[in-house]
Amino acid sequence: MFSVLITSYQEPLTIGKAIETCLRQIPHNGEILVICPDAETTQVVIDYASKDERVKHIQDERKGKPAALNLGLQHAKHDLVVLTDGDVFISENALSLLIPPFEDAHVGAVTARVMSLDSRQNRMGYWSHLLTDAAHQTRETRAEAGAFMLCSGYLFAYRKSLMAHIPEDALAEDAVISHRIAEAGYRIVYAPEARVFVKYPTTYADWLKQKVRSAGGYVQPYITQSSVQMRSFRLEARDGMGFALAYPRTWRERFWTLALFMARLHLWLLVYWRVRLRQTSLKDLWQPVKSTK
Repeated sequence: MFSVLITSYQEPLTIGKAIETCLRQIPHNGEILVICPDAETTQVVIDYASKDERVKHIQDERKGKPAALNLGLQHAKHDLVVLTDGDVFISENALSLLIPPFEDAHVGAVTARVMSLDSRQNRMGYWSHLLTDAAHQTRETRAEAGAFMLCSGYLFAYRKSLMAHIPEDALAEDAVISHRIAEAGYRIVYAPEARVFVKYPTTYADWLKQKVRSAGGYVQPYITQSSVQMRSFRLEARDGMGFALAYPRTWRERFWTLALFMARLHLWLLVYWRVRLRQTSLKDLWQPVKSTK
């Protein structure tokens, strides 16, 4: 048995589909806990809760995503928890693929494959496909080698008993959970047929907002002081360049790939400036990205 936790903010147009795709996959005595603060999204959740007792709303206090997840973890009835977001939706068999690996007592988490919903025919959409496909290849390679891998915050399951409270200043809560699970001696499994579909930013400004927030977590002590590592500017440059250079199909995509190299450099410079040097707070970094909704 498991609990599904969905964090959401200002997503009344997408939260319904997120709930519905989960409802079709959980047993009659399962639960979906939706943690959200705004009135518009809350009303949609309450409408679903009035029709299906498996759906429950938890009032978010707007202290950031880790704090919202902590509220959900406090209310979750089961040790196995599935974490996902209100602006994505999962494949029809995703949950049935995430849960079985936990029959192995040494498995601490299972992560899904992220799929871009955006068109590959423009620069931002192309970037989303390149980055999600690169992440897929990396996870497959590390899974075959039995190496540590990061869970995707868009959809993964883990044993709550391994980390029942997330540091509320963590910028990349999925990475913190992944590292803690590995440090405790548990394996993280990749389930590539369990898929989660994501709409990515359509403007460079929104892309930077989203990426600075997530990549910033990798220069926080929670990650830099960990005994296991998978992601950093150095590792990205060393391991990802070959895949990126081989990915384009056209000259236009080659140009977009070179532009992405410059964008990633810009991103990591901002990360080091805003997170490591200025130590900007989570509240200031957590700016809504409207083009993904």
